[in-house]
Amino acid sequence: MIAILTGDIINSEGHRASEWMAILKEQLSEFGKTPTDWEVYRGDEFQLKVSPKQALRAAIHIKTRIKSIKDLDVRIAIGIGTETYRADSVSESNGTAYQNSGRIFETLKEQKLNLAFSSGTEDFDHTMNLMLKLALDFMDEWTPVSAEVVAIALASPKMSQKEIAGQLNIQQSAVSQRQKRARLDLIFELLAYYEKTFKP
Repeated sequence: MIAILTGDIINSEGHRASEWMAILKEQLSEFGKTPTDWEVYRGDEFQLKVSPKQALRAAIHIKTRIKSIKDLDVRIAIGIGTETYRADSVSESNGTAYQNSGRIFETLKEQKLNLAFSSGTEDFDHTMNLMLKLALDFMDEWTPVSAEVVAIALASPKMSQKEIAGQLNIQQSAVSQRQKRARLDLIFELLAYYEKTFKP
């Protein structure tokens, strides 16, 4: 079983690619090598292959990195399934994970959703997608500074507020406020639920 994330950058036409491309590639490269594990293609679209356990964390982490740039966001479809054909590049490979990801990605714009999930297990998908809709209610509203503190917390979960404050050159109280505003506690609860409950 694998997970395929298919995504694109929202509002990319209003920004130079140099503003976000290096950040996107840096984040994708945390999960493997291009083009076998990830690829950016057609300008602002991308695909990433990860383990099912990593899938939601990877999607949210990509979102935090892109939303740390003013007026940008991402749309991501997570598909879980098999890989029946492995090509030299992830965008040419195939299997149910790719199909689930591709199908749900095509519906995101119409549904006005920026993150959705498809594993082929109806009950679990329904529960996860409902939870994601609720979480998107605040994740889509993250400001660049909120997204930045969530990105740091995801990359280094054991880092204290004091250490984060030192890294960002701000007061510890400001880190605390940003984390509260970003609903960081709920993000970690959502990830814990997904990682504990998902049974491939």
